Amino acid sequence: MLSSLAALGGCASYPELDPRAEPPADYTYIIGPGDSLEMFVWGNPEITRTVTVRPDGKISAPLVEELPATGKTPYQLARDIEKELSRYIRNPLVTVIVSNFVGPYSEQIRVVGEAANPQAIPYREHMTLLDLMIAVGGITEFAAGNRATIVRRINGEQRQFRVRLDDLLKDGDISANVDLLPGDILIIPEAFF
Repeated sequence: MLSSLAALGGCASYPELDPRAEPPADYTYIIGPGDSLEMFVWGNPEITRTVTVRPDGKISAPLVEELPATGKTPYQLARDIEKELSRYIRNPLVTVIVSNFVGPYSEQIRVVGEAANPQAIPYREHMTLLDLMIAVGGITEFAAGNRATIVRRINGEQRQFRVRLDDLLKDGDISANVDLLPGDILIIPEAFF
């Protein structure tokens, strides 16, 4: 996949990404594997605890075994836990608080290629390209920053847009700072010498 993404990143001329992407109007955090969740059960401190979402997307806790958590909002998961606990506790009241954010890959922003530290970063509301570059430590000396592209899913279709990393990072051109959306993939190709 990395080689096909890298090939996409350097072969064609793509339209430049609009600097002001329309953020999701009702964006709500979606739980993913690796998230740390505080499961607070009102009036039942012996069941209240912090759990981690396993790689298979499920959680386990006292009286709650093998409950799917991935893809749900904290509110939805709290209602599912209440349903499970209602077999043992009368009218349980549960609050789920996410304390370590990872999120599912579909919501993360991934950086591949000539970043100083390529990685997947959890999406944060109003995140910009500059925020992302700070998180990954910038680009390497071998990067072709102005040939970088963002792969974005729009209406179920993957589209690719050019971004200007060199202009943003080396020249301080703030007009090259674009808004990011959940699931964006930044591809930074290597420069040809």
